[in-house]
Amino acid sequence: MADISQNTPVKPEERSRLRVALDSDFAYQFKKSPVAIVSATMVLIMMLCAVFAPLIAPYNPFDPGSLNLMNGFSAPMEPNAFTGETFWLGTDDQGRDVFSTILYGMRISLFVGAAAVLFAMVLGVTLGLLAGYLGGWVETIIMRVADVQLTFPAILVAMLIFGVAKGITPVEYRDQMAIWVLIIAIGLSDWVQFARVVRGATLVEKNKEYVQAARLIGRGSGAIMLRHILPNVLSPVLVIATISLALAIIAEATLSFLGVGAPPTQPSLGTLIRIGQGFLFSGEWWILLFPAATLLALALSVNLLGDWLRDALNPRLR
Repeated sequence: MADISQNTPVKPEERSRLRVALDSDFAYQFKKSPVAIVSATMVLIMMLCAVFAPLIAPYNPFDPGSLNLMNGFSAPMEPNAFTGETFWLGTDDQGRDVFSTILYGMRISLFVGAAAVLFAMVLGVTLGLLAGYLGGWVETIIMRVADVQLTFPAILVAMLIFGVAKGITPVEYRDQMAIWVLIIAIGLSDWVQFARVVRGATLVEKNKEYVQAARLIGRGSGAIMLRHILPNVLSPVLVIATISLALAIIAEATLSFLGVGAPPTQPSLGTLIRIGQGFLFSGEWWILLFPAATLLALALSVNLLGDWLRDALNPRLR
């Protein structure tokens, strides 16, 4: 009798999703790009340091009970003349460890930047889909508002929105709501580029066969936009979001440096730079240098990663 098992076809092993992702063209391009690897590693390290700041920071710089004014203006890696304590990156005028303040400040900068970009992306993608798919007066109103906003610098728009929102906020809640007002201000100043890109892509996609087929089977406009058109216009949106993250972090630092951003009770990197700038010419250079270098490294890493992502997702460059 013939062996039945010999005639049974053997199914090839199903590759895991992780293996499929590692073998993709996207992963291959990432592994072949030293700039992408270094920038992604830097961004990941800084994000982890910010998230786990309470565990990594040797001190809680914003706990008044743990501060010692005698440690003020301690130079990096030099024992304090009064207490004998040594701090890696020195201390500021209030005796706060600069390394710890950078970790906590980076949390605020990353949170504000990521939340502002997410808000701008949701608003811009929604308005871009409506303008591109519906057309008519809806498109005219949305795009004319976008054109008017583009005539003003984004930082001025953010300052105007921040000032108006802070003005209508009760005084007792201003410090508590300052971070959220800052997110809304930056987000409202940055939605235009998402809307313009999504509108252009939607104008192309809505005339394709799969959209016409969805209309023939009775799909509504909302379902067509969300389930059919939106997945096909997300690639450029992700690239814009990555690049906008660096711009949002810089915008937050600029507003905080000008004194209209994060409150002193929740200082970001921009606030720390503003504080350090006041002591630069008196010899305490480290109070400004290290927060500024951290902001530069963070913005540059995110920018380089966004540039690589734009090239990797561009089919014309493959």
